[in-house]
Amino acid sequence: MPPKDSTIGTVLIAGILCVVCSLVVSAAAVALRPKQEANKILDQQKNILDATGLSTGEYGKQAKDLSREQIEELSQWIEPRLVDLETGEYTDEFDIKKYDAKEFANKEKGVSINGQEPLFDPGEKYREKVSKVYLVRKPGEEGIRQVVLPVYGKGLWSTLRGYMALKSDYETIQGLTFYEHGETPGLGGEVDNPSWKAQWEGKKLYDDKGEPAAVVWKGPAPSGNEYAVDGLSGATITSRGVTNFLRYWASDDGFGPYLDKMKSGSGAEDK
Repeated sequence: MPPKDSTIGTVLIAGILCVVCSLVVSAAAVALRPKQEANKILDQQKNILDATGLSTGEYGKQAKDLSREQIEELSQWIEPRLVDLETGEYTDEFDIKKYDAKEFANKEKGVSINGQEPLFDPGEKYREKVSKVYLVRKPGEEGIRQVVLPVYGKGLWSTLRGYMALKSDYETIQGLTFYEHGETPGLGGEVDNPSWKAQWEGKKLYDDKGEPAAVVWKGPAPSGNEYAVDGLSGATITSRGVTNFLRYWASDDGFGPYLDKMKSGSGAEDK
């Protein structure tokens, strides 16, 4: 063993410390992984419940204020399904418990987004072929009360990811939430403001011709406009981005075929 104060001794001790620390960090990461995954699922459940309004309807609270037991109880209302976005049909091609749409939204596995129509451009290059949706119905009931769609697209600084819940007519918005974004706090970050999100309830996703029409207005939304919510002050690009990707996911390139089947009654509600 070389002397501790020698160059070789110092390097040896430093190397041993690095190995020990890396082993401790690796062990901690492995030990904490199940808890991290559980917290990830819990956060997803909270965002879906906030979009549906179930937590306020049943308990008079936002999902973030509910206990884990209450969240698990309400989550029994939520049934995840996988949908082929081209056909609008349900599919069992993947294991729904392990399916992560992000892994398939690329050049190798996904579908190219042309972006030829500016108002239907989410700012992304590719999207997944199969997406996960969430049917909302009270345990023991057959009829679907809502459907929750994952939506995402570019803002100013980031890709915003969230959930849009639609009522049983599949064209009236129940709620909109965002669980991931990197927009500027106090500006584009106001997509998380509860008062702004509350404006979406009751807004129409489509106009009388069946075209996607939901819009974040530039400034205060006109009184009585059934498609518009107030713009985000000082965040024009983020506001435009939200409009664009909501319309994209409502279009025939997004969930349009699926929603058409649900509206016509040919969706697989009871399958």
